[in-house]
Order: sequence, then structure tokens, then C-alpha cells
Amino acid sequence: MKNLLLWYSILTVIIIQIIILNPPDISGQESNPLIEQDKCISCHLGMELMPEDYHENDIHLQAGLSCAGCHGGDPTTEDPEEAMDPDKGFIGSPHYQDIPKFCGKCHSDITIMRKFQPRISTDQVQQFYTSVHGEKLRQGDKKVAECISCHTAHAIMPANDPRSSTYAPTIPQTCNKCHGDPEYMKAYHIPTDQFDNYVKSVHGHALLEKEDTSAPACNDCHGNHGATPPGLASISHVCGSCHVYNMQYFESSAMSDPFKELDIHACEQCHGYHDVSETNDNMTGGGEESVCTPCHSSGDAGYEAAVKIHKDLTELSNQYDTAQVKLKDVQQKGMDDVEILFLLQEAHQTLIHTRTLVHTFDSDKINEEKNKGIQKTTASIAMANQEIKDFYFRRRGFGIATIFITILVIAIFFKIREMERKK
Repeated sequence: MKNLLLWYSILTVIIIQIIILNPPDISGQESNPLIEQDKCISCHLGMELMPEDYHENDIHLQAGLSCAGCHGGDPTTEDPEEAMDPDKGFIGSPHYQDIPKFCGKCHSDITIMRKFQPRISTDQVQQFYTSVHGEKLRQGDKKVAECISCHTAHAIMPANDPRSSTYAPTIPQTCNKCHGDPEYMKAYHIPTDQFDNYVKSVHGHALLEKEDTSAPACNDCHGNHGATPPGLASISHVCGSCHVYNMQYFESSAMSDPFKELDIHACEQCHGYHDVSETNDNMTGGGEESVCTPCHSSGDAGYEAAVKIHKDLTELSNQYDTAQVKLKDVQQKGMDDVEILFLLQEAHQTLIHTRTLVHTFDSDKINEEKNKGIQKTTASIAMANQEIKDFYFRRRGFGIATIFITILVIAIFFKIREMERKK
């Protein structure tokens, strides 16, 4: 037993020494041999001269692309003059206006890019020069955004990496670095409150607070490399890429052509630009929240149609809410709610469709769809009332049965007592 304890103690000491001398990597990151082998990197790291935005998880570095991959030179020598010899292709930092072409050396070459991402687009540089940023850069403006303004230079991460400057919830802040700076944007005479408005919008709440990456960020509406403000002909298509039926209904409505003639942007005229609020039924009608009253006043046909539409939406919405209350009552009482639940799901879809039909501006179509919803909610309320009625009927029956059983038990008790006395 003593020998066993001795060997156990020796083995424990050896294991502890191994752990101390060779601690496990708990960083969760695999070491990159390129960092140790590349003389550019090892030298700059040793001298603490790495760029401020350097990150060892940079996507290029992880793919085996060293400093020389972009800046040229010889990464195999420790001699600074040889490493940065122009004859060996060293070009250092590119001029500001040359950065798109500098990045495009690889990103515009499909034979290079297909090795890493076969499906990646290779026309980013072409797109960039169609954007407002690209056009102004060609004109000599050195304040506009180019590739590294958004992607960074030495800490580029995949777009789905939360650390990336192009990660969906981070994009608004990335754009805001320039577009939210009044002094920086002063020469362009455009607003600088877009980010503040976006944060308060229904899109901003979804993306920034709920981290719903399907919610639109700046680039979803303005474009990525070809970023430009949506124009009159494109705004409804930009919104319609998500809100398909709304766009189709509006374009086929009687309001579509007058909007174009008046040079009015379709969706944003009623819903706003960056400060898009959550929609509600009060946006129709003639109340204070109505978006119809800026153009229509009491007495004209548009105003009367808006009031009628609001009345129909309110009626269906209230009826649906009443049906929902009835459903909860049925569920709390433990009664059968399956058919009611299915019927109310259909009614909810009808309510959504009725609200979507607002973009047709056709009060008759909206009224017709509303009536379908009223029929479904009325039927569900009737079914719920029957279940509640059955519940109370069963409870009364149970009460009567309980009284009857109690009387029977008492009668049996006295009968037994009588039989015992006779004995």
C-alpha cells in the first residue's frame, strides 16, 4: 500500500511539472505559423511597430497572406533594406485614391478569389466607382470612404463575425463614423442625424437591440460597394425587396402615377426615411397620427376613403382582440381550444392581409377582406362561448353529482348504523 502511494505521489508531481512547463492554450485560438515564419511580422511585432488596427485573426493573415502579399517586398529576410527593396516589389502604403485598385489586384481576379471563396463577387471595384464615394474619389476627394474606411486595413473579419466592422449590427456604427460627424460632413451639405433616427426606428430596434440580422442596416437600402441614395424610381423596389406585397399593391394602385408626377418617393412619404416607425392602424383615418391628412382634408374623396379604411381596420382589430380574450378564457378553463386556435390563426392572417391592402388605397377591397376576418373571428367567439357554456354545465353537473353522492354516502352510513343496532 505504501509503495502504491509513493508511485502515485511521484506520478502527480511529474504531471504538475509537465503542465507548468507546457501550459495548455486556453485562448481558443490556433497559433498561426505565418506569424513566426514571416520576417516582416516577427520583426514588427518584436519592435512593437505593428499597425494600430492589427489583429492576428485578420482574414488575410489566416489565409496565409502576409504583409508582403499586399505591400510587396521580401518577407524572408531580416535585413530592412532588402525586405523593403522596391526592386522586389515593395510599394509600402498605397496612395488614398489607389486603394480600391490596390485591393482589386486580388478581389477583381476570379482566378485568385475562387481559391478562397468560389462564389464571391469580383466586381466590387467596378461597383465602388458607380457609388457616390467612388465618383468623388475619382474627382480627388480624399475624405470619402474607400475599402479600408469600412473594412479596416489589418483587422478584416468575415461579415458574419461579431468582431467585424461589417457585421450587420455593427454596420450602422461603421457608417456613422463619417456620416454622424457634423464637422467632417460639413462640406457635403447632407444631414448627420441618420444614425440617431435609425436607432429609434423599427429597423434599428430589431437589429441593434434584438440583434435580428435579417433587419435592414444601411447597406441593405443604400447598397454595399455601389452605395448611393435610392432614387424616386428605386425606393419602392428597395423597400419592396422585403415588403413585397406592399410594393406590388402600391404600384398597381391609383396613387402610384400621381406620386411619380409629383416627384414623391412612394414608401418614405408615409413611413419616413431612417426613422421608420412601427406601423399602426391610426396611420390611416383622419386623426393626429394619420399620414393621410397632410395631403387630404375633410370633405375630399381621399379623406373619406381614409376614414372608412380606418374604421374597417379598427373593427376587425377589436373583434380579433375580443376573440383572443375568449380563447384565453377557454384555455384557462381547460376546455378544447384546438379548432378555435386554428380559426384564429386564419383570422390573424386575414387581419395582416387587410392591413397590407391599405397600400391599394381601395376601401372596397379592404372592406371585403375585413368581412372575411369578421366571419372567422365571429365563428371563433361562438365556439369559445360554447366551450365556456359547456364548462359551466359540466361544473353544475359535477356539483349536483357531488351532492347526490354525499346524500347517498350519508344514507349508507345511517343504514349501517341501523343494521348494527339490530344486531
